[in-house]
Amino acid sequence: MLNLPVSPRRRRPSLTPMIDVVFLLLVFFMLVARFGGTDGVSLLLAAPGGETPYTGPPRLVSVMPAGLALNGQPVTDLPTALAPLMAGPDDLIVIRPAPGTGVARLVDVLNTLREAGFTRLAVVE
Repeated sequence: MLNLPVSPRRRRPSLTPMIDVVFLLLVFFMLVARFGGTDGVSLLLAAPGGETPYTGPPRLVSVMPAGLALNGQPVTDLPTALAPLMAGPDDLIVIRPAPGTGVARLVDVLNTLREAGFTRLAVVE
């Protein structure tokens, strides 16, 4: 009888380490990626003692969770209410969020004023 050597079965390479590396890379790129664009809101930051004192008509916008007030009076259309108080679009408008007002609400008001053409917005605490 013929005794031929039995060839050993070749083991298939394990894909587990490669899959582990792929998942680690996937997690890494998900953590360092930016999802969606971040839109910035430019604000006027006052330096202590850096500017001359304010001498115009009062333009204090109070942002509340359920409404807006201009110089303490409730308003519905803020750009229209501000128009008589403005000499130009670069006049200073002071914006004060009331306690409990969300940041999204404040940013909505800032964007509304920017779209109306007002350029100098200052947020105070």
